[in-house]
Amino acid sequence: MTCCLPLDSDNKYIDLGSPSRIWTIPSIHSDVWQLIQIHDALLSEIAPGDRIVYLGNYIGYGKTPLETIDELLTFRRMLLAVPGFVPSDIIYLKGVQEEMWDKLLQLQFAPDPFQVVSYVLDNGMESMLDALGTSAEAAVRVAREGVVATARWTNLLREKIRKRGGYEAFFNSMRRAAFTCRNDDAPLLFVNAGIDPTKNLSEQTDNFWWSGKNFNDISANYDNFHKVIRGFDPNGQGLNLNCVTATLDAGCGFGGPLIGALIDGHRGEIDNIIEI
Repeated sequence: MTCCLPLDSDNKYIDLGSPSRIWTIPSIHSDVWQLIQIHDALLSEIAPGDRIVYLGNYIGYGKTPLETIDELLTFRRMLLAVPGFVPSDIIYLKGVQEEMWDKLLQLQFAPDPFQVVSYVLDNGMESMLDALGTSAEAAVRVAREGVVATARWTNLLREKIRKRGGYEAFFNSMRRAAFTCRNDDAPLLFVNAGIDPTKNLSEQTDNFWWSGKNFNDISANYDNFHKVIRGFDPNGQGLNLNCVTATLDAGCGFGGPLIGALIDGHRGEIDNIIEI
């Protein structure tokens, strides 16, 4: 039985209910080869009734962003072919990289398009542009040419995404956060990079992406959650587990491994970590 919080009506958050086991995969950063290995390892471990929560940052930095999305969609189809799995068992959170991609697709509405382009290019999005047949140089050029040029360019990017099967639905399915039932003994909150511990869940908005630098300093339970689990550390400090938070980012995309963590949905503790 699920127990949804009345956060909003836009499906920005997802209630996982009360699963016994939750698999989590942190930031991938376009490293398809490590993702394939994690998926191969999970195939012999994951079972109907489990949830799998991807914690965002699928694209960016690495050289295989489209192949990474293809692998995510392929693994989803494989799981759904197993009797007992349903679409709601597989959850994708929106990460910093996907938020930047959204900003890039809305470039014509930005007060300062060149500033937006400069920021996203400095933070790993060039590989996505290259994969879609455009370039950082083209982005810089259209940002300087005005609204008509930027609108034409972003519409071209949208069309390229639409032509790739399942991509548009994949991006549209992403949630800001996921949580287990608040009536459980150890409710869990899953986010991409961080939270502002002074705000309640419905007030976090873009804090899920931009409030990550002091995440490891949180020392008390947030909003009665047993633990807040994130998949990206902007400081790049590696795995960090304590009583009230868990950082699962081991540096995939920056020379570090990708992990898959199995979390006991009732105790709120990490039972197993697969590292590739």
